[in-house]
Amino acid sequence: MPSKRLKRIFSIAVFVSGVIILSACSENKPTNNESVSDTKLVVVDTLIINGNVYDGVETKPQALDIAICGIEICGLYPTGKHAVKATTTIDVGGKVVSPGFIDPHTHTLEELYSKDKNHNLNYLTQGVTTVVNGNDGEGPVDIAKTAAELEANGIGTNVALLIGHGSVREQVMGRAQRFANAEELADMSQLLVKGMEAGALGLSTGLYYVPGSFANTEEVVTLAKVASQYQGIYDTHLRDESTFNIGFIAALEEAINIADTANIHLHLAHIKALGVDVWGQSNLAIEKIEQAKAKGISISADQYPWLASGTKLHSAVMPKWVMADSTQAFHQRLNDVSLAEKLIDEIKENIRRRGGPTSLLITAFQDRELVGLTLAQVAEKRAIDPVTAAIQLVQEGEVRVASFNMSDADVENFMVQPWVVTSSDGTNGHPRKYASFPQKYQQYVRERSLLTLGEFIKQSSGRTAEILGFEDRGQLKLGYIADIIVFDAKEFSANADFSHWNKYSSGVEQVWLNGQQVIKNGNFEEKLAGKFVH
Repeated sequence: MPSKRLKRIFSIAVFVSGVIILSACSENKPTNNESVSDTKLVVVDTLIINGNVYDGVETKPQALDIAICGIEICGLYPTGKHAVKATTTIDVGGKVVSPGFIDPHTHTLEELYSKDKNHNLNYLTQGVTTVVNGNDGEGPVDIAKTAAELEANGIGTNVALLIGHGSVREQVMGRAQRFANAEELADMSQLLVKGMEAGALGLSTGLYYVPGSFANTEEVVTLAKVASQYQGIYDTHLRDESTFNIGFIAALEEAINIADTANIHLHLAHIKALGVDVWGQSNLAIEKIEQAKAKGISISADQYPWLASGTKLHSAVMPKWVMADSTQAFHQRLNDVSLAEKLIDEIKENIRRRGGPTSLLITAFQDRELVGLTLAQVAEKRAIDPVTAAIQLVQEGEVRVASFNMSDADVENFMVQPWVVTSSDGTNGHPRKYASFPQKYQQYVRERSLLTLGEFIKQSSGRTAEILGFEDRGQLKLGYIADIIVFDAKEFSANADFSHWNKYSSGVEQVWLNGQQVIKNGNFEEKLAGKFVH
């Protein structure tokens, strides 16, 4: 169906000997009575021929040639059975052709705003043509301003935005450790209305993080109802993925209750059972989700294909109460002798939940000598215990850590669910920022055969577009925007790892973004063709 979001320039569809042709770039279009051999040439901008095509919906490949006119897909033909003349013809020689991948959970705004990284090449080389920002309750509150600035700056991928509950809350009431009052809720609701009207996909929360963790369920329901009025989604980093506060299953039940009460689609960010205390609970979580879906609650999730999560050290191990208010207040509490016993006990327990100090790997920090060391190694280097080391580090600057805390069985259990799609949650220091999509393909399609190639592509494109409400992306379909990738199924692979987290992936040979070829024969064409999408 034509998109409600974009006025169609090309619209005339005809059938010729069973072949669908959308006349878009030429007045020389065939009639219903003409055969392919009799048809006047249809002129298109680009023709991709001899591809092994996955359309993002069906999981079996098709032998199709694909025509691009302007920004759209204007023709899909059985290979060689058409009369089409193209300004540019690309013979992909049996390589995989699919919709560009859509990553529903990234942290790429810093790069997209920069002048030297706004190409977002670490995502393009994974086959990702659209990234979502504003996850975990973070991101900009002023959606219109952000979208305008990004497009004016030039961006290498499409970008969509969620509006973050934590950001809205902090703008209205700072980092206060209390529930919102009626007036504050009204102010937050008004900011959310403005954001939704400017094109936000929905509301995101990070109820594990400060200040989102200080909100009660009722506050989130109130805001989710606002997003629901605009057909938005509710994207949430659960209040607990482990046993840090209410527990993984209770946090999942809270999210389901919010979605049910607010009548909104629930999308569970980077679904996981984090830490030894909850390993094996993927079965119960899946059961809870299936029961809710059977009752009519709309639910989906995304997942990155790594056994290590990534976050800031203070978020990983510091109690939430100590981080309330300002950074100055946070640090004062860390050094308050009267709080020391309580603080040490809680930090020690949080470190245990994440697998101990040997499982916390420093991935980014201003002191480069400490990057690549575990918390245990830093403690040994400084001749102190791990808790004291953590308290020192968080006062010295922002410390990012990879936390090795997941089990293979839980990861695989979630991955095969039809409501789970691919994401990266990419952050500096963690290879997921450069390699999540090829890592999933390499490990779970090629090596373990957990998914078929078609299932992987659907989980990375068409299904994600459906969840996010994109009506003209994520599929290879007539009239859809031409975000298209070509990759070599034998070569598509991750090169980044925890020792070298920022290495580009291999195997993506061609990328079209909004109809423009931005990667040609594996080389970036220095084109910034991305758009704000909603």
